[in-house]
Amino acid sequence: MGVGLVVVSHSERLAAGVAELAAQMAPDVVVLPAGGLAGGALGTDFDKVSAALSDADSGSGVVLLYDLGSAQMTAELAVETLGDPTRAIVADAPLVEGAVAAAVEAQGGKDLDAVARAAVAAGVGSDIEQAAPAGETITEELELRNEVGLHARPAALLARSLAGLQADVRVRLGDAEADAASVLGLMGLGARKGDRVTLVASGADAGEAVRRVLELVEGNFGE
Repeated sequence: MGVGLVVVSHSERLAAGVAELAAQMAPDVVVLPAGGLAGGALGTDFDKVSAALSDADSGSGVVLLYDLGSAQMTAELAVETLGDPTRAIVADAPLVEGAVAAAVEAQGGKDLDAVARAAVAAGVGSDIEQAAPAGETITEELELRNEVGLHARPAALLARSLAGLQADVRVRLGDAEADAASVLGLMGLGARKGDRVTLVASGADAGEAVRRVLELVEGNFGE
C-alpha cells in the first residue's frame, strides 16, 4: 500500500485531467480528483475533498495538491478534521508538475514526507546540486528507437526504474542535461526517436542503474 494523491481544483474537469495524467505515470498509485462543486459549478467542496482524502488513503497517507488559494484552504481544513492529521500533507507545489513528480515518487514506494517533498521540489526545478554518491562512474551513449522518445510514459518508466538505487544518473542531449529520476526533467530534454543521448551514472549502484536503463531502451520502453 503506497501513498495516495488527491488533486483539489476549482474545476471538476481540471482536477480529473491532472489526476488522469499523474495516474498514467504511476499505475499503482491511487490518484483521485476532487474538483468543482456539486453539479459541476466552479469552486471547491469540502465534502468532496474529504471523501477523496478518505478513499485515497490506503494506509500510507495522502498528499493533496491544489490549484488556487481557496482550494488550499479547503484541503487544509479537510486534513485538520482527520482523526490523525499527520496522515496527510497539503503540498505547496505547482499543480501539474507537482502531481506528476509526487505520483512517480509514490510509485517508487517512497513514504509520505518524500512524496510531498517531490511535489514541492517540482516547483523549484531540478538543478539543485546534490553530492554524488561514492562509487564508480559509468557513461553510455544510447539511441532512442521508440516512436515517442522521452515523452511522458517512457520518461516515467525510466525514472521509476531507478527507484531504490544508490546512484546519481544523468541524461544528456546536446548541451542539455536532466536528472534521470525527474520525469519532468527528462521530458524537458525533448529527446525524440533517433536522438542519441548520453547516460552518466555514478554511485554504488551505477552498474545496475545503467543495466535497467539499457533494458528499457533496448525494449523500446514496451511500445
